[in-house]
Amino acid sequence: MRKTLAISLMLAAALGLAACDKKSEDKAQDANQHAEQAQEKMSEAQDKVNDAAKENAEAAKAQQESNNAAAKEAAPATGS
Repeated sequence: MRKTLAISLMLAAALGLAACDKKSEDKAQDANQHAEQAQEKMSEAQDKVNDAAKENAEAAKAQQESNNAAAKEAAPATGS
């Protein structure tokens, strides 16, 4: 009688824990999914920052070339 009672109590406890654990798994999966999405968004943002830095460097180079060309044009005109 004691053995049957002990086995039935352990079975009930195991089923109770298994039922409660399902929600934890769902929450963990949702958290992982949100973490992956956040990582993807961070990667996209970093790519945009890198692209903006490249464009900024190109613009600075173009500005420098423009300034150099303007200086060359102005130099002979003042020398005449």
